[in-house]
Amino acid sequence: MRLFVGLELPATVRSALVGFMGGVAGARWQRAEQLHLTLRFIGEVDRHQAQDIVAALGRVNVRPFMAELGEAGLFDHRGRIDALWVGVRPAEPLAALARRVNAALSGVGIAPETRAFVPHITLARGRGMLAASGWPQAPVPRIAWDVKGIALFESHMGRDGSDYAVLARWP
Repeated sequence: MRLFVGLELPATVRSALVGFMGGVAGARWQRAEQLHLTLRFIGEVDRHQAQDIVAALGRVNVRPFMAELGEAGLFDHRGRIDALWVGVRPAEPLAALARRVNAALSGVGIAPETRAFVPHITLARGRGMLAASGWPQAPVPRIAWDVKGIALFESHMGRDGSDYAVLARWP
């Protein structure tokens, strides 16, 4: 099982982001149902470890807060763009939640995350994106929503990108 912990997005946020996408050659744009905010990528685990993960995440204290779409950005590797994204703010409540998720996961043998946490929603992937000049073509929609819980997702790789299934939710 290939797992990650994240935030589900309301339909209004997903719809606004889909309308915001476009204008970059070589980009593989995400479908609305793929949009989420990853708090922690876990990776491949067996079913027994997945059960331990579910139990550990059930103990994470999720304090509700408001989140809002931020600025557009990109991740690159050696000059080639890997992903286009929209940031989410405020960063500190999201980072605090990610730290609580990491602490819970380390208690069941998942190695700690070593990369810096950047709260974002990936909109497009693809190593064929050589330039994103002119992107975004419009300002990022200013939409806010209540963050009220976390979810454990399973990722299934397909021909058109990954499909995600929610295995469990915690308020």
